[in-house]
Amino acid sequence: MTEQKKTPKKPLIFYYIIAMLVLLLLNALLFPTLLGGQVKQVDYGTFLTMIEEDRIKEVEVQENEIVFVTTRDDGKEEVCVTGKMDDPDLVGRLQNSSAQFSKDIPKENSPLLNFLLTWVLPILFFVAIGQLLMRSMQKRMSGANAMTFGKSNAKVYVEAQTGKTFADVAGEDEAKEALKEIVDFLHNPKKYAEIGATLPKGALLVGPPGTGKTLLAKAVAGEAKVPFFSISGSEFVEMFVGMGAAKVRDLFEQAQKKAPCIVFIDEIDTIGKKRDTGGFGSNDEREQTLNQLLTEMDGFDGKKGVVILAATNRPETLDKALLRPGRFDRRIPVELPDLAGREAILKVHAKNIKTDDHIDYTAIARATSGASGAELANIVNEAALRAVKCGRDRVIQEDLEESVEVVIAGYQRKSAVISPKEKQIVAYHEIGHALVAAKQTNSAPVHKITIVPRTSGALGYTMQVAQEDSVLMSREEAYNKIATLTGGRAAEELIFSSCTSGASNDIEQATKLARAMVTRLGMSKEFDMMALETVNNQYLGGDASLACSEQTAAKIDAEVLSIIKQAHEKAAGILKEHVEKLHELAAYLLEKETITGEEFMEILNR
Repeated sequence: MTEQKKTPKKPLIFYYIIAMLVLLLLNALLFPTLLGGQVKQVDYGTFLTMIEEDRIKEVEVQENEIVFVTTRDDGKEEVCVTGKMDDPDLVGRLQNSSAQFSKDIPKENSPLLNFLLTWVLPILFFVAIGQLLMRSMQKRMSGANAMTFGKSNAKVYVEAQTGKTFADVAGEDEAKEALKEIVDFLHNPKKYAEIGATLPKGALLVGPPGTGKTLLAKAVAGEAKVPFFSISGSEFVEMFVGMGAAKVRDLFEQAQKKAPCIVFIDEIDTIGKKRDTGGFGSNDEREQTLNQLLTEMDGFDGKKGVVILAATNRPETLDKALLRPGRFDRRIPVELPDLAGREAILKVHAKNIKTDDHIDYTAIARATSGASGAELANIVNEAALRAVKCGRDRVIQEDLEESVEVVIAGYQRKSAVISPKEKQIVAYHEIGHALVAAKQTNSAPVHKITIVPRTSGALGYTMQVAQEDSVLMSREEAYNKIATLTGGRAAEELIFSSCTSGASNDIEQATKLARAMVTRLGMSKEFDMMALETVNNQYLGGDASLACSEQTAAKIDAEVLSIIKQAHEKAAGILKEHVEKLHELAAYLLEKETITGEEFMEILNR
C-alpha cells in the first residue's frame, strides 16, 4: 500500500478566509460598478413629481410597472421603476413632457443571475487557484502529485531494453562468472527447484568508481531478458518521515507483480549505513528506510525470481544486517582491470569508432596501469576527438598515446612562456628521474620524457611503463621507486646547487609510499609487522588514519625520514657516477623537448 499525503489544512483555511474577504470587498465595491443596470424603486408620487419637473427622459409603461430613465442632481442618468396606478391622465402628462416612449430600457438582472455572477463564479475561481497552488507545492516538496505520493519512481526497463549484454562488459571475467549463475536461474528456475536450491536474494557489487558495476547490472538484465528496475539510493531519502519506507514498499510491490525481474539499487550506502545507537547523530528517516528494506528482503519468496542487485564504493559503511546471508548472499568484487582486462576494454570501446588496422592495444594497456573502465572509455573518446581535430577520419596509434597523456597530465600548454633557465632546470629534473630509474634493476623502464608544460600544472614528466602488471611489491621495488622520485631534486642539487618547487609532487608521492612501507606494509626493521595505520574507504582514495600513541607517531616520522634520506642519497650517487650522460641527455631533451624511451636508452648505452 502506498501512503497518501494528508492535505495541509491550516494553509488552505487561511487561503480561503483571505479569498472570502476579497470576495466581500469585490461585491461591495467593484461588482456594482461593473454590472451596472441597478434599478431604483420609487413611489408613484415621486414619479409624478419628476414628470412635472420634466426630469423623465425615457419611459416604458408595462402591465404591472412603469420603468423610466431620469436625470439625477449630478447630471447622471438613473433607471427607476414604480408600480402602475389607475391614472387615465398619465399618458397625457407624459406627452406634455419631453419624455420619450421606449421598449428596451435596461432592467435589473435577475437575482439568480446576480448571485451566480457575484458569488458562485468567484468562489469556483478561488477554489481552482487554491487546488493548483496545493498541487504545485506538493510537486516541489515530494516530486510527485498527491496520487503518486510514496511511489518509488524507479526506472523500469522491460525485458532487454537495457541494450546491454555480457559482450559489452570486458575485463571483469570473475564478476561476470558469478552473475551468470543468476542469469541461468532466471532462465531455468525448474532445474534449481528440482534439487531444492533457491536463488540468492541479493548480490552486492563492490569496487572503485568507474569499474562497471552499473553496467554489469544492466548486462545481467539484458542477458536474462527480464524486467529491470533501476533506482538510486539517494531517491529514497526524503524530508518527510516515513516516505523512504513507503518508496521501498512500493518498489518491492512492483517487483513482485513483474517477477521474475531484477531490482538494482545504485549507491546503496546512502540508505544502508550502519545504524546509530542513538544520540544526536541518529537519522530516524534513514534508519526507517533501512529497516523497511531489510523487512522486504526477508518477506519475498526467492523462488519467484526477484533478484536484488546493489552497488557501492563504501562496503565498510554498510549495516551488518544488510550483508548477512539471506539478504545479500553474495559479495562480488568489481576491481580495477589488469593488463589483459584493460586491453579487452579498449577493444570493446574501439568497436564504436573508426580505427586504423595496425593499432597496438597492448602498448596502450601497459601505459594505463591503474585505470578504470570509465577512464579507458574516456581515453578512446579523447583519441577520436583528436583524430577529428587533426583532420583524419580514423584513429591511429598516435591519437591513443596522446589521449593517455591528456588523461594523465592534461592538455599541452603551447602558449606557456618559460625562460631558458627554467627550461634547463626542468630538463635536468626529468632526466634525473629517468637516469635513476634506468640504472636501478627493479624500476620500470622509461617510456617517454617530455618538458612540454601541461594543463595539470606539470612543467614536464617522465613516463615509466612496466612490461607486466605486478600484484605484489617488494621492499626493494618500493625503495627504488622512492629513489626514482627523488632523482629530479637530486639532479637540481647536483647541477645547479639549488632546488626548486618543481619537486612538490615527487615529495608528496615519496612521503606517502615511505609512510605506507612503515605503517601498513611491514617493511621497517624498527616496527617489523606491526599495523600502525587503518585504511578508510579503500575504493575512494584509501585515506589512512594512525592507530598508535603520540610517542610511536614520532618514531614513525623519524623512520619515514630515514627511508627518504637514504633513497635521496642513493639517487644522488647514481647521478654523480653518470654525470656526463646526465649532461648529454639533458642537452638532447632541451633540443627535442620530447624523447622516447628508445632514444633515451640509445644515448645512455653508447
